[in-house]
Amino acid sequence: MKKIFQIGSAFIGVIIGAGFASGQEILQYYVSFGYFGLAAALLAAVLFSFMGVTLMKLGSNYQATSHSDVIYHISGRILGKIIDYILIIALFGFGVVMIAGGGSSLQQQFGLPHIVGSLFMLILVILSVIGNVDRVIKVIGSITPFLIVAVIFLCIYSFITKNLPLNELSEMAVNQKSAVSNWFVSTLNYVSMNIVLGASMTIVMGGNEKNEKTAIYGGLVGGLGIGILIIVSYLTIFSKVDVVGHVDMPLLKIADEISPILGVIYSVILFGMIFNTAIGMFFSFGARFAQIGTAKFKWTILISGIVALALSFLGFTDLVSFFYPVIGYLGFVLFAVLIISWFRKPVASVADHERKVV
Repeated sequence: MKKIFQIGSAFIGVIIGAGFASGQEILQYYVSFGYFGLAAALLAAVLFSFMGVTLMKLGSNYQATSHSDVIYHISGRILGKIIDYILIIALFGFGVVMIAGGGSSLQQQFGLPHIVGSLFMLILVILSVIGNVDRVIKVIGSITPFLIVAVIFLCIYSFITKNLPLNELSEMAVNQKSAVSNWFVSTLNYVSMNIVLGASMTIVMGGNEKNEKTAIYGGLVGGLGIGILIIVSYLTIFSKVDVVGHVDMPLLKIADEISPILGVIYSVILFGMIFNTAIGMFFSFGARFAQIGTAKFKWTILISGIVALALSFLGFTDLVSFFYPVIGYLGFVLFAVLIISWFRKPVASVADHERKVV
């Protein structure tokens, strides 16, 4: 049971990065649709649960050490290559967003220059990613419970202290910038984007778990956890959209409104969640091109990190609003393949696969 929750917590940690923990993703993908955003959040909970189970099952089935181990097998050579390239672009792109998010979080809370937070984030990521998979999973999973508690607390506070009636809040919400124009498409785009974001690391986590049932239940717990957090975050930001609709980090703004001390505490949690996703992105990116732990792997992480730092100056909010929807649409290919792989035929175990090769 402990391992299931550890895997589930790590899955949440991989998915929930700068955009989610800050509230910026929730604002653009859900709150901006007013009441329909709640329906979108409920649909997202179902889809994340299904995808968490699917990815963990596939990873464990093939004892995968890289996403390519699984993707090429379930997609074929041509389609597999297309998905592989999409994942590579997404891993690096999300890494850029996470580095930018590290800079924005410390800038908003402490007034530090953007470069300071981004450089600090990059250094921490590089030092952490050179470790093994077990250590990465433990680091990613350890911070997630603090975020869950913090977001639930912020939700209760926001509802109790909301300044406007729900109808007025809904009117203000629909005037916010949306990442995608339709709430249903927005949900599909958001789940697709996050599956692309988390597929590589989730497959590797599943591959690190030999017990398939443990991996599956871990994926289910993680998927449900993400869905619940989306709903709670939606309610939190919706209740305070008149206060936080204009800032990069809405949830951090709400925490700071309660108390400067709580603002500092949440900024640490937020920085940790950004750090979580950054680890997952750069670890998976490096694992795609080199064996984990080798000199080539470490150089890949270092060089990609430096390039990401340079690109992070494009700005956190702009990166979220442009890059996330693009990857979401590209991710529909992976989304469809994962659904087909589940329903079309049972996935052979690694042992069966090896016997066929022999």
